[in-house]
Amino acid sequence: MAEGNKLLSAGWKYEGVTWTAPKTSKTPVYRLYNPNSGDHHYTTNPAEKSMLTGNGWKDEGIGWYSDDNKGVPVYRQYNKNAKTGSHNYTANLAENDMLVKNGWKAEGISWYGVK
Repeated sequence: MAEGNKLLSAGWKYEGVTWTAPKTSKTPVYRLYNPNSGDHHYTTNPAEKSMLTGNGWKDEGIGWYSDDNKGVPVYRQYNKNAKTGSHNYTANLAENDMLVKNGWKAEGISWYGVK
């Protein structure tokens, strides 16, 4: 909650809850931080996590868990032209499709939330 309040005070807009993470599962979602750009990145892939930490990203541990029952898919998109904020994560398939139509690369389902 403190991080959310900090973002709101910095001018971010609250858009509501789109998915909820399970308390635990067999699939952690790793949170990484790039100190050069200020970006965060989230992945369930240990190899991707290792590649990024090998390139200077800071491992911030497990951010949350993915739903092993695959309830609510959360899609990831990539914008190669963005200097920061190059990844977007959404449970809204229409938002995913709109971003892809506008030049973002669809990277598929990143993790799953619960309903």
